[in-house]
Amino acid sequence: MQGNRIFMQKAIALATENVRSGRGGPFGAVIVRGGEIIATGANLVTATNDPTAHGEIVAIRNACAALESFQLVGCHIYTSCEPCPMCLAAIYWARCEAIFYGGCAADAAAAGFDDAFLYEEMKLPLDQRKIPAVRLLPEEAISSFEAWRERVGRIDY
Repeated sequence: MQGNRIFMQKAIALATENVRSGRGGPFGAVIVRGGEIIATGANLVTATNDPTAHGEIVAIRNACAALESFQLVGCHIYTSCEPCPMCLAAIYWARCEAIFYGGCAADAAAAGFDDAFLYEEMKLPLDQRKIPAVRLLPEEAISSFEAWRERVGRIDY
């Protein structure tokens, strides 16, 4: 599979302009379907005080709004840098069909954006992670899933 240089250049330009404008970090993304840009996004973490406002997440939100769908089937995402674990998961949940990226994780780490610790944390058992994760009220929590299974007309995803 081959990507389109113009879409990657757009993602990189978004990332660079985002830094120069002072809005956020050096990450930009473009979502394309059928050779047409559906949406773009740039990192807005510090501008919005939202730790989830990475360039890819912003682009996914914008594309889903534009397409009035929670799935981006048939779409490709071009991102200025290899997606972090959160963005990668969001890309999979959105059902994008391809990821094209410019910089790699090592490039991001060299600029101060090192997500290697997240990959390591995910490999650890829950009781060995830095942030404690404690299961509480599982007997009650199951009721949400029971309600979901019983719901007529639910939209599976």
